[in-house]
Amino acid sequence: MSGPDYDDIFKRMVKSAYRGTMPEEKETIRREGGEFTEDLILYASGGGDPDRVVFKVKDCQNACGKEESANCEASCLFGAIVRDMEGNVVIKQSSCSGCGQCVEVCRDFSLVDKKEFVPLIDMLKDRKVPVFAIVAPAFIGQFGPGVTPGKMRAAFKKLGFYGMVEVALFADILTLKEALEFDRHVAGDEDFLLTSCCCPIWVAMVKRVYRDLAPHISPSVSPMVACGRGIKHLHSGARVVFVGPCIAKKAEAKEPDIKDAVDAVLTFREVEQIFEAVGIKPSELEEDSSEHSSKAGRIYAHTGGVSRAVSDTLNRLRPERTIKIKARQADGVQDCRKLLKEVLEGNLEANFLEGMGCSGGCVGGPKVLIDPGKGKHLVEEYGHEALSDTPVDNRYVLELLKSLGIDDINDFLDSEKAGMFIRSF
Repeated sequence: MSGPDYDDIFKRMVKSAYRGTMPEEKETIRREGGEFTEDLILYASGGGDPDRVVFKVKDCQNACGKEESANCEASCLFGAIVRDMEGNVVIKQSSCSGCGQCVEVCRDFSLVDKKEFVPLIDMLKDRKVPVFAIVAPAFIGQFGPGVTPGKMRAAFKKLGFYGMVEVALFADILTLKEALEFDRHVAGDEDFLLTSCCCPIWVAMVKRVYRDLAPHISPSVSPMVACGRGIKHLHSGARVVFVGPCIAKKAEAKEPDIKDAVDAVLTFREVEQIFEAVGIKPSELEEDSSEHSSKAGRIYAHTGGVSRAVSDTLNRLRPERTIKIKARQADGVQDCRKLLKEVLEGNLEANFLEGMGCSGGCVGGPKVLIDPGKGKHLVEEYGHEALSDTPVDNRYVLELLKSLGIDDINDFLDSEKAGMFIRSF
């Protein structure tokens, strides 16, 4: 692609937006760029169809080579990528889930995901509306050694955010809910529950491909959605920006029944670029500490974390229960397919199923900044630093629930009281 690359354009848009010189910067980029620059400027600035995540900026004509030409088609779980008579990629919008897998494998940079940060900058600059950054549990260690949660909070505040909330705190809340859902629905050896937490690719596979299993999926929103709704309940008029390791969350945030929760999604890679563009170095900032999640919520970031969190919480809530959680995890898209097929065929002994679309879980997401193995290790360490092992023992969770209108944890089974945490599949 001639002219500036997409990431470079995004950083320049961010820098100029904070300086108030974006129109001039766009003109400079246009003079430098090639025939596709106009589209890149549009999507880097947050333009285009507001309900879409993935866009085609040019025809590729198999430019990535014969051996790799089918990668984008094979990456799509839902058959949304096809080719026309000339071999160019066509995105069937009616089938596209916005998961972003095709963007990750496109070697010709013909497919891009829309950046959602630039439209927020004026709001962050004038500070008249509180805008919160909510960060996925996988964030720990992503932005360099020594960059603590407190330093990340300080960095977001320098960008103009009102505050930073760890989604792990709301993962705690969803852990309580899923433990109670398991207790309600799994009464015999033939019963099982699929977790709906965390991974939008896993949920989309159940909803779109393995529909017969939909009645078995936990009727819960993701921690991202729970966090966004919780903040907006407590801070009327607030805006919420989710920060995480994957593109798929951008699509999840736009789904009709939950689009009230999160106003924009940034990947770790985008946040790194934003910090670079405006000269913020989190490692050099003072601590602004406010961490309240338990070990359970913090370990959601890697495969097996959700299962362990829910199992430990159920044992804490119902120690006398005879049917314990017998979990099985699917690690990566192909493993998710295999596991769901086994369930449909009746060849499964587990009663709690956890699926992660990325190998290793969220720490293995396409937009992480560090090695997944290191990410898992740091998440585990952070989990062990928590003051409580489960949300049952986390006084911050119990206080937060009361402020959200839930006085007793068993209210999670009441659709009226726990409505913000419930989703129908």
